[in-house]
Amino acid sequence: MSAPLVNKMESKQLQFVAFNSFLDSGFWHKLSENKLDVYGLDESQKEIKGFYFNGDPVGMPCRMNVEFSAFDQDAKTPQRYLPMLGELHNTNTVDKFKECDKKEMISVAGKKIWDSIVTGKALDTPELLATFLLLTFADLKKYHYYYWFCFPCLCPSTDITFDQEPKKLKDKLTAEEMEQFLQAYDTFQDAYPTYQGFFVAVLSKGNIVIEDVKHMNKFENTQEVYFGFCDPSNIEDYPGWPLRNFLMLISYHWKGDLRGVNVLCLRDRSRDGTRDISHSLLLSLNVPDIKNVSECPKCVGWEKNEKQKLAPRFVNLSASMDPTRLAASAVDLNLKLMRWRLLPELDLDLISRTKCLLLGAGTLGCNVARCLMGWGVRTITLVDNGRVSYSNPVRQSLFQFEDCVKGGKPKAEAAAEAMKKIFPGVNAKGLSLSIPMPGHAVPESAIEGVKKDVETLQDLVNSHDAVFLLLDTRESRWLPTLMAAEKQKIVICSALGFDTYLVMRHGVRSDTEGADPAPLSSYSSIPGDQLGCYFCNDVVAPGNSLKDRTLDQQCTVSRPGISYMASALAVELLVSVLQHPELGKAPADTSASDEHLSKDFVCPLGLVPHQIRCFVSRFQQVLPACKAFDKCTACSKTVIEQFRRDGFDFLRRAFNDPSYLEDLTGLTQMHQETLDAEVWGFSDDEECSSMEVSSS
Repeated sequence: MSAPLVNKMESKQLQFVAFNSFLDSGFWHKLSENKLDVYGLDESQKEIKGFYFNGDPVGMPCRMNVEFSAFDQDAKTPQRYLPMLGELHNTNTVDKFKECDKKEMISVAGKKIWDSIVTGKALDTPELLATFLLLTFADLKKYHYYYWFCFPCLCPSTDITFDQEPKKLKDKLTAEEMEQFLQAYDTFQDAYPTYQGFFVAVLSKGNIVIEDVKHMNKFENTQEVYFGFCDPSNIEDYPGWPLRNFLMLISYHWKGDLRGVNVLCLRDRSRDGTRDISHSLLLSLNVPDIKNVSECPKCVGWEKNEKQKLAPRFVNLSASMDPTRLAASAVDLNLKLMRWRLLPELDLDLISRTKCLLLGAGTLGCNVARCLMGWGVRTITLVDNGRVSYSNPVRQSLFQFEDCVKGGKPKAEAAAEAMKKIFPGVNAKGLSLSIPMPGHAVPESAIEGVKKDVETLQDLVNSHDAVFLLLDTRESRWLPTLMAAEKQKIVICSALGFDTYLVMRHGVRSDTEGADPAPLSSYSSIPGDQLGCYFCNDVVAPGNSLKDRTLDQQCTVSRPGISYMASALAVELLVSVLQHPELGKAPADTSASDEHLSKDFVCPLGLVPHQIRCFVSRFQQVLPACKAFDKCTACSKTVIEQFRRDGFDFLRRAFNDPSYLEDLTGLTQMHQETLDAEVWGFSDDEECSSMEVSSS
């Protein structure tokens, strides 16, 4: 990223931050398409569009963006972005590109701006002040592109200087007055289909007014009037490039009537849902009077290249013009816009590198897979042992009717195939696999097959960073929970009821071979290495939940929208965990109160809860948390150590003996002690009752 360009002037002279052009690779794809299908050998200028933004965080360059939609004059400018009108000059040869008269081009562009100022067109249409030129040559055989941007600006005959030191808006207005300003500003902008980059503002005490530039003359000399513009610069005390032509307009039409030129450089930044304009600049300037200038002033504006020299730029897209690569670029761009606009600290590379294992390719699995792709996750493996049935496509978003015929395609493979059709850049794999479960006895004849399934599942858990438990039954989650706990993997679990759902993350132990964590003094924020798993709230071992159940009892029956809600939250929970400095060991946030939300979160995305439980019948959501249970049948130290020591022999006993896990963890003893306590309590009550009868 190149450093901002600042004109070299004396200390009292006003300096401007020049635009840096940002071109989306999709623009070149569209230019190539137009060159082949529309332009042919036509070298005449074409109208295109760009946009800039006045809300970037500190450290971002003063950007002017041109995307694939630049050729569509009806395309909407993104919300809160300022449109820029442009001219494309595409040459047929590289020699024509090099020999093009750049001086004449910028002179013609400057003359258009000057005419709009003199005739008053710029008063009615201020966006005529912010324009650009783009000179290009496209070598469609090699996908090599040469380009040069120009942002034409008129120069006054003498320098513009400061009358006073620049101030911040917060030094002028109170917090309440800034709220009034924002209300007036939003009302002003809402009257137009796209945001207006130039306006006039009255900042008198108790009187905040925002108006069109052309209405400047209706204000009285007693009012404190500022010429406002949306400032794309975020460098302190240096306004952005669009101010240059705006000052020429001001000087030509009003300089003789003004004692000084007051300028508001509006910088409208948002963070965590809160807007902030307090850092906007207030400038008091000495501007030369150009009312009597008859000839068009000198015009400047050709962009410097990466080496800060007046020369064109070159881009080689031979490796990325393939549609598959373009799709990947577009996916990345959507995410990068999120980082550019709101979250500079968002680590998108970590998200894309995270390998996700989805156990279950049904209603939850399909939706989780799609959400993961939306976040840019590139490696996704799905596991399921079922086939696509006729009831699936309407609820399971990766399947179509064709997947159901002739007995149905294997779910995992069909889901992976659909993901690649949606986004060819994803590394999606589907695997048909049965997960062995406690309470589901393994006969001697099936031992080798089950052992192979266990080894396959273990390899999958080992080779992935995050595991999603999206399975139908409670007991099917036991083995992957144990394996993930033993390898300290991030686990996201989701389960559905009719009108409820659960989304939770499992705790990631710091040292599973060490002692159990010490008791907590408070449950308000449980450390991530002490959080419980899906089984930690249970006092019975998982068993065969499908035994003796009818068909309707075996199927998960839930409101259709619940799976989408739960799936989205499961993915968002994973992403929040990945953005926390402690990753899987992030402590659990348990409150969503206003007081809690007002604090600065360690995770840039906000809360990182342990569990999310929703009751859709009441549209209520809660964020409980629980500590790891030392007698848990899936993640306790006892179970993990036994698994490490005995391997498949331990698992086989757990599959065949329903009471084995309870005996091993001490749950059986705990149950017996509870029964004994109840018996003693009952005996005491009976004895007291007998004594009362006899005494009467």
